[in-house]
Amino acid sequence: MVTVGQAPTLDQIREAQKRIAPFVHRTPIYSSELLNAHCDAHLFFKCENLQKVGAFKARGAINAVFSLSEQQAFRGVATHSSGNHGAALAMAAGRRGIAAHIVMPDNAPAAKKAAVAAYGATIITCKPTLLAREEALAEVVSRTAAHVVHPYHDSRVIAGQGTVGLEILEQVKELDAVLVPVGGGGLLAGVAIAVKTINPKIEVVAVEPAGADDAFRSFGSGRLVTQTSPDTIADGLLTSLGELNFEIIQSHVDTIITVQDASIVEAMKLQWSRLKTVVEPSGAVSFAGVLEHADRFCNRRVAIVISGGNLDLDKLPWQQ
Repeated sequence: MVTVGQAPTLDQIREAQKRIAPFVHRTPIYSSELLNAHCDAHLFFKCENLQKVGAFKARGAINAVFSLSEQQAFRGVATHSSGNHGAALAMAAGRRGIAAHIVMPDNAPAAKKAAVAAYGATIITCKPTLLAREEALAEVVSRTAAHVVHPYHDSRVIAGQGTVGLEILEQVKELDAVLVPVGGGGLLAGVAIAVKTINPKIEVVAVEPAGADDAFRSFGSGRLVTQTSPDTIADGLLTSLGELNFEIIQSHVDTIITVQDASIVEAMKLQWSRLKTVVEPSGAVSFAGVLEHADRFCNRRVAIVISGGNLDLDKLPWQQ
């Protein structure tokens, strides 16, 4: 069994894949000759925007919830989230028949709040700071004794997210690189463990908004840098990099690159128009990395993780 504060192994990621299989989609790989020509590369889009709850978060939340003992699960689960993890945990809790308490910042997208509510969770709003989120979560746990499932600092969650990497390698052969967005780092850590353990020759590249670049700065300095005053349209990537994930990233990720919000918007528009799929700003960050750093990926076979597709349709970034 994976413990909360310990990096999962490849075997534990494979166990997670079996555990969550009845509850999640094996998401497709999309490709586009037009986008290949546009980028002069062979691109393979892993569409986690088509996952349950519209994001990869379903994998980690379900693995965590169904790893709990009956005693742990009895009083329900709790977390803080800007949206996707909260919806995923609410869905997972519903599947197991237990309560879910989700702390959300008051500026979270309305679509994400609605999704959490639709899955039957209790929403507790707070100010949009990490300290406020953590304080509100502590109050909820004190009041309910619910079991905390952290959005990314939890090995059960990391193992679940790592199943994205397993599927990519099963679906696409002879890859040169895998691009993964990074916020708290759970998805990146899990995918990096899976990919690098199976094939160390594949380059694992993290992509982060320049306006929320704590992972980039942490990776470059070799010490964990706290996120301060993030400013980006990628609302799912505003949080600070987790300590456990930073340790995994240091040993399994080749590099971290940053992208401007303008590139994220361009990536969204191209994916909407060419792939015919709805992608949120955070989900477009990986492809933005190819657009903004084209020379790095020229003529290479590149898997691009589209992490999610949840956003307010009346607040599209190119309409503001």
